[in-house]
Amino acid sequence: MNDTPADSIAKPGLAPRFWERKRLTDMSRDEWEALCDGCGKCCMNKLEDEETGEVVMTRVACRLFDDATCRCAQYPMRHQFVPECIVMTPQNIPQHLYWMPETCAYKLLWNGNPLPGWHPLLTGDPQSVHDAGVSMKEMTVPEFEIGEDDWEEHIIEEPQ
Repeated sequence: MNDTPADSIAKPGLAPRFWERKRLTDMSRDEWEALCDGCGKCCMNKLEDEETGEVVMTRVACRLFDDATCRCAQYPMRHQFVPECIVMTPQNIPQHLYWMPETCAYKLLWNGNPLPGWHPLLTGDPQSVHDAGVSMKEMTVPEFEIGEDDWEEHIIEEPQ
């Protein structure tokens, strides 16, 4: 995610199916932002096993995550509140692939895979990610309600 809010639908001016013809590193900012499906998985706190490197998702959401909209409530100024929030870019994607959700368009395209049929760029509907049961909408608990030592109790399988 970058620093400008974006809906999940291709905006006027974007070429049809641009993601099939362009590498991530060649995309414009608008194209890059349009890839986000709005699932909210990147806003979930994850746990990493120090010995194996395995990363698991919890349903413990970032303090800025809006469970009803499945979006960051303070996206343009999120770093003021959550300095550790990672801004995904084509340049830093390789070092962040290990924790990114399996259904993430950025990860799928980086690995040479197609977008899933429910992706809003294909359906034309930002609701399709929620209808497909892939998003974290209305499935989370706020991190300020759960002590970090208790996050293990909230490990979930990634919605697929």
